[in-house]
Amino acid sequence: MTTFDDREQGFERKFALDQEQEFKAHARRNRALGQWAAGLMGLQDPHIDEYAKAVVKSDLELPGEEDVFRKVFEDLKGSGVAVSEGEVRMKMAELLAQARESVKAGN
Repeated sequence: MTTFDDREQGFERKFALDQEQEFKAHARRNRALGQWAAGLMGLQDPHIDEYAKAVVKSDLELPGEEDVFRKVFEDLKGSGVAVSEGEVRMKMAELLAQARESVKAGN
């Protein structure tokens, strides 16, 4: 095996690891977002966990995060919670940053 082949395999492993970590971070973010939204809607245990799981599942519908945003935003509006699109998007960004740090730290 040549040095080039070794480097190529190293890059492939790194890419796979990065993709796995990003998937985990998004799943953690979605769960935390669901818990946040459930709290705003006044849900109580075990409904908080059920809603958080539903938010995580909603991310599997379409590529990207618009499906998650749409679900949470529409559910909040439907519950009478006064929240803007910008607030939800900012919370998503904040929680994703926290989730990425948590995944990198191995938590």
